[in-house]
Amino acid sequence: MTMTMVAGEGSSVELRPRKRSSSQSYFSNGYVLALASTAGIGGLLFGYDTGVISGALLYIKDDFPLVKESSFLQETIVSTAILAAIIGAAGGGWINDAYGRKKATLLADVIFIIGSLVMSAAPNPYVLIFGRLSVGLGVGMASVTAPMYIAEASPSEIRGALVSTNVLMITGGQFLSFLVNLAFTEVDGTWRWMLGVAAVPAIIQFLLMLLLPESPRWLYRRNEKAKAVAVLSKIYDSAERLEEEIDLLSVASSENIHSTSTISYLDVFRSKEMRLAFFAGAGLQAFQQFTGINTVMYYSPTIVQMAGFSSNQLALLLSMIVAAMNAAGTVVGIILIDRCGRRRLALTSLAGVFLALLMLTGAFSLQSAQVNSGICNTLQKICGSNYYGWLAVLGLALYILFFSPGMGPVPWAVNSEIYPEAYRGICGGMSAMVNWVSNLIVAQTFLSVVGLVGTSMAFLILAGISVLAFIFVAIFVPETKGLSFEEVDMLWKEKAWGSGSSSQQRLLQSEV
Repeated sequence: MTMTMVAGEGSSVELRPRKRSSSQSYFSNGYVLALASTAGIGGLLFGYDTGVISGALLYIKDDFPLVKESSFLQETIVSTAILAAIIGAAGGGWINDAYGRKKATLLADVIFIIGSLVMSAAPNPYVLIFGRLSVGLGVGMASVTAPMYIAEASPSEIRGALVSTNVLMITGGQFLSFLVNLAFTEVDGTWRWMLGVAAVPAIIQFLLMLLLPESPRWLYRRNEKAKAVAVLSKIYDSAERLEEEIDLLSVASSENIHSTSTISYLDVFRSKEMRLAFFAGAGLQAFQQFTGINTVMYYSPTIVQMAGFSSNQLALLLSMIVAAMNAAGTVVGIILIDRCGRRRLALTSLAGVFLALLMLTGAFSLQSAQVNSGICNTLQKICGSNYYGWLAVLGLALYILFFSPGMGPVPWAVNSEIYPEAYRGICGGMSAMVNWVSNLIVAQTFLSVVGLVGTSMAFLILAGISVLAFIFVAIFVPETKGLSFEEVDMLWKEKAWGSGSSSQQRLLQSEV
């Protein structure tokens, strides 16, 4: 049983119990699934670019000696796309609010296609970096738009699962990138094929999005209510549930002073409840990166080689297995997120991540010390001479096993649902920007940190950060499982001003 928001006396709003609809009926709605899966291709672009560069980099170094000789240039090729994604995410939030989720998706596709083609034809590292900039802009915009579009086109009963399908597309894209990397290892122009083929899913999404409607919530906020209702009527099979959703939208619009205008970035920090919401959402995005996921995904072949497996093909194969586990774990997250809840899933995930990072720390520490003991001798007989390497690979696998169901989908699901209608684009863009800034810091510094303090200490630092992330989630992230957008708004208002304050009082206080 959840709550329904209804208009009370004056400008106040109260909640009354409502019965949840069966989630199974929504999963059998082909229209809802079509909206979510098409928008989720944006996640595929995100994931493919994240994964493909790790394998392509091995062969780019072979073609461009300048890249092979410079760790900084290698990091720059990886992180340039992330730097552009920061800009794409920040601008993408504004574009989403001003022009809609559909147009933002189409624009992201065009930019991504151009970047992929430029990379595939790059005659030198600097043109390659320019292509990475273009791809990054598209990926950054898609990282904001895809979860937002899915969330606004999803019934609250299955919103977490459907937004998590975008994360499944991300992890699926990473796995696909490793398959593509392996497929082209013996083909002339190896890395050019790896990077250029990314244009294909972007073209597919562009064509499919032309057939889909704009987000119903964006339409309603822009006073295109007839179009919004037409879309909602296809999403909700029950007339009662449809009427309830329209009532919620109507109440939210009547209370929202920004119902038809585009807000500024500074507006986010003028409201206490918005500051709380953004702190929770942006913090989740930062900790997703600083606990090391894209250290693993960008540099997994390199990490495998650090562990003693020198073959490029073997490094890619082991990395592909890690990526497959990432995708499989995300499926588990989709199943659990609307049952166990976002908060519990994140806390369990972080506890496991901490243990896995300790295992990686131990594996590389033992490798560097070359400890000789009875246990190590036994491992050597079972695994061969590189038993420390296999221990490191096991640590990577456990890391993905724990990370992927929780800290993979939860930050994106939470950020797609914790902001009010008028703030959703701008806050979604800002929180995604925090994700990409954190991503950039990790990608640009990992190899340098390893060179400075050693591989084992680098993973120990990540383990310490995972402890901080656990504490953050436990204190600042509320549970939003099964709540409507309007109920989540009320949750933040109550956190900011207490359950006894009226909506009018809160509005006056938040304007100060």
